[in-house]
Amino acid sequence: MSKQDLPEPTEGQGPWRKYLCRACGLIYNEGEGDPDGGLAPGTRFDDIPDDWVCPVCGVGKGDFEPYERPSAPAAMAAQPAIGKSDIGVVIVGAGLAGWATARALRDLDPDRPITIVTACPGHVYNKPEISRALSRKADADALQRATGPEEAARLGIRLIPHTHVVGLSPQFRRLRTTRGTIPFTHLVLALGARSKIPNGLDPHHCWRINSLDAWRAFHARLGDRPRRVAIVGGGMIGCELAEDFARAGHHVQLVGRGALPLDTLIPAEAGQRLLAGLRRAGVDFIPGQTVANSTRAPDGTVSLTLGDGRVLSADRVVAATGLALDTRFLRNAGLDVSPAGITVESRTLSTGIEGIYGLGDCVAIDGAPCRFIEPIPKQAEIIARDIVGVEHSGYRHRAPIIRLKSVEVPLTIEGAPHAKGEWRVIVHSPEALEMERWDGDRRVARLTA
Repeated sequence: MSKQDLPEPTEGQGPWRKYLCRACGLIYNEGEGDPDGGLAPGTRFDDIPDDWVCPVCGVGKGDFEPYERPSAPAAMAAQPAIGKSDIGVVIVGAGLAGWATARALRDLDPDRPITIVTACPGHVYNKPEISRALSRKADADALQRATGPEEAARLGIRLIPHTHVVGLSPQFRRLRTTRGTIPFTHLVLALGARSKIPNGLDPHHCWRINSLDAWRAFHARLGDRPRRVAIVGGGMIGCELAEDFARAGHHVQLVGRGALPLDTLIPAEAGQRLLAGLRRAGVDFIPGQTVANSTRAPDGTVSLTLGDGRVLSADRVVAATGLALDTRFLRNAGLDVSPAGITVESRTLSTGIEGIYGLGDCVAIDGAPCRFIEPIPKQAEIIARDIVGVEHSGYRHRAPIIRLKSVEVPLTIEGAPHAKGEWRVIVHSPEALEMERWDGDRRVARLTA
């Protein structure tokens, strides 16, 4: 729903206000409320119960602050002119991690030159909101919080959009891009990760909804009438998109490699509960299957041949089979890169090469990928402090709180998510499920659904 579609307030308290979650970037709009969290449209922020939490990252009301989007003309007028002699910090990537680092640096140092290089336009938006946007009738403009130039002007930094990195020279402190070479004193890699395409699925036959631009294009092609949508991948993103699309009125088939959705993260009891919720939403879950082949008909319909020989026909196909990192220029630069991501030191998030850091989806800490929203603000703060030279106690990585954005089965995991291990049932009723995973005499995870 766009801003102009909201009914005007009539209770005499002024226009609807917006509040920004400092942890993940979600914006609470009083006019829209949070219906999934029990807050009706028109719920003023002051009237929100104290036990309400951010629907994306789980922090409380105290971590929200008033937000007002800058006007485009004013923002553009404030854009500084940064000359070639102003060599400073270069951030690669303008997603949540890139902008969080830029803000953290600017909070500590108002004058240091900062440049963001990104392949996208650099617009500011809350990426987790994409997976529940369709049922809320939120188009790309409604998801966007500010344009890239607006945010760059507000922070006093240089933004270089639509630009790809093609090489890196750590020794000479040079970043080679499709728009020329950029010198730096420090480099922050906030590259994110791309959605993987499963074997057998032609990349030209499917969508990868991993950015605002991708969502904008997919939303435009989806149209206004119900469609047959096939989603390949039964993980968190696949489940969230499947429920969202089904609640928006589309016929959804979700193809999962496992017998149950989220089969690598949660125990069978929780998987069965999630499966029942997806079915209530109208999702047809197809278990234990991979895509062997895909073909496109002249009318645009895509046929997916599954491993058992069945053929699915869909108007649109979405790949949601995990994330991968493009490692070519990183390896050529001598960085330590594994399938999990760029190896960074757990305390400072340094890559091991002086002055080069990494955070967010593109890094691996202690050999494990770090692909969740909650840790990003703290990671950005530590990197900024290390660059500026402000004393800090170091980054302390812990398993984030994972929340499945589901209306039917809201699911939360605290601790290391893994389906295997000793899971103990604490509460199991039609209304609630609570389980704990134990390693010997130590509880390592808790799940509620």
